[in-house]
Amino acid sequence: MTYTIAMTNMKGGVGKTTMSVNLATCLAKFHQKRVLLVDLDTQISATLSLMTPADFAKLRNDKRTLRHLIHRAILSDPKLPQIVPDAIHKYVCQVKGFDLLPGDIDLYDEFLVSQMLHKTAVQKGQADFEQVWNEFEKNLIRQVLDPIAKDYDLIILDCAPGYNLITRSALLASNFYLIPAKPEPLSLIGIQLLERRLAKLKETHKTDTEQVELELLGIAFSLSGNLLTSRYHGQVMKRLNEDFSEAKLFKTRIPSDVNVSKAIDSFTPVVLNNPGTSGSRAFAMLAQELLQKLSLLTRTSQAASKNLSLAALD
Repeated sequence: MTYTIAMTNMKGGVGKTTMSVNLATCLAKFHQKRVLLVDLDTQISATLSLMTPADFAKLRNDKRTLRHLIHRAILSDPKLPQIVPDAIHKYVCQVKGFDLLPGDIDLYDEFLVSQMLHKTAVQKGQADFEQVWNEFEKNLIRQVLDPIAKDYDLIILDCAPGYNLITRSALLASNFYLIPAKPEPLSLIGIQLLERRLAKLKETHKTDTEQVELELLGIAFSLSGNLLTSRYHGQVMKRLNEDFSEAKLFKTRIPSDVNVSKAIDSFTPVVLNNPGTSGSRAFAMLAQELLQKLSLLTRTSQAASKNLSLAALD
């Protein structure tokens, strides 16, 4: 089974992309998982953490970035499934099983989206535009991932901060979401806002026969050397313990480590560039904890399904 995990937070600057890149690398390098990292942030930080600007420019000129796939998805191009594999950048940093779907500074044309949605509504004769929009939102990213999902154990979606169309569609295409955060008040607000938005998203897309199967995998913290952050650490953690169960808070904390930032200059994740540092060791532990959480949630889900089946037989 392929697990799709959206890395998301309403607030930026929480270490989301760095965590996404290094987690993906650890899962492929140390656990032999087939991992696809998808850069859904127009800042393309994940992409430029793994390749030079010159290499990215070449891929963009060759139309091998996510922008061109999303464009075809908007147009419901029947050739999309054949085109998706060509856009994937394989063996990232020469790690077997680690692939990247490069992002772009411009992921979609808002006018084209409006035009296609209007056309679809007219063709179907649907007065309820919300229904047309919801169907489009639900399937946009899913159309890009479905053709290649079977090739991977894990697909990690590095979402943009905030709550735009691409992020919502990514969440709807995911099995789980992981919230990177910092133990500071504004980061806590970002988590609370995200949870409210997700509750509304699930309600909006719920039907009589289908619910949105999206579960919080956990909240993972990157620490900072800032004294103000340390001052608020206890207060923020107390609030999170009140709002979430212990199982939803990753025990591993990513420490402040200058080597993590330095590694970006070499276009290589710190877990490969400098594996002996405190940051690298923490990312490796976080990857192990992520797999343990996935295993536990899978067993729990299977047990629940079995109980439902037995109840139906009774």
